[in-house]
Amino acid sequence: MTDSFEQVPFGTDNFADNPEPRCPCLLLLDTSYSMQGKPIEALNQGLIGYKDELSADSLAMKRVETAIITFGPIKVENNFCTAQDFYPPSLEPQADTPMGAAITEGLEMIKQRKEEYRQNGISFYRPWVFLITDGAPTDDWSQVASLIKEGEDSKSFAFFAVGVEGANMEILKQISVREPLKLEGLKFRELFVWLSNSMKAVSQSIPGDVVKIESPQGWAEI
Repeated sequence: MTDSFEQVPFGTDNFADNPEPRCPCLLLLDTSYSMQGKPIEALNQGLIGYKDELSADSLAMKRVETAIITFGPIKVENNFCTAQDFYPPSLEPQADTPMGAAITEGLEMIKQRKEEYRQNGISFYRPWVFLITDGAPTDDWSQVASLIKEGEDSKSFAFFAVGVEGANMEILKQISVREPLKLEGLKFRELFVWLSNSMKAVSQSIPGDVVKIESPQGWAEI
């Protein structure tokens, strides 16, 4: 008797064909009802621009890996993969805002991917976790604040929080060690161009080096 499902590998890239160091970027995207209309449209366009920017850089295309988790409900839209295998999903607003559970799942996803790198002898840069939300958590988020502080202190990842109009910035300040940024209007495209440029800068460095990142001025309320 055999299992009724095939074992699908966690990552989609063949490490033997592409042994380049990996630069993981996890996007945690709020798809609650309040994002309906122009916000979700702008977010979808921003993701397309992000893919285009990475694909235009031959080194970043091999090194930057992107994964997407949306909430709510919590859904893994994309497992970690390089730009050539990254197809931006068309997101639709659905439910509430289980931010705490989404962050917890995302951090576990990063932990698993890092273990895959180690098992395959692939070096990697510190992962980026990029949270974008326009609301407040509808679940318990108190524990994730501790997880993020521990992860930042041990340099396990870098966590960034971006609040869209309507976001509870005070809660984001308690969750994130870094100061949360407020998105100016619906400048998702500008945000994702900045993110792709940041990923390209990291991917062109040596793992462990300090990389100078551009100011978010242009998409964030400074």
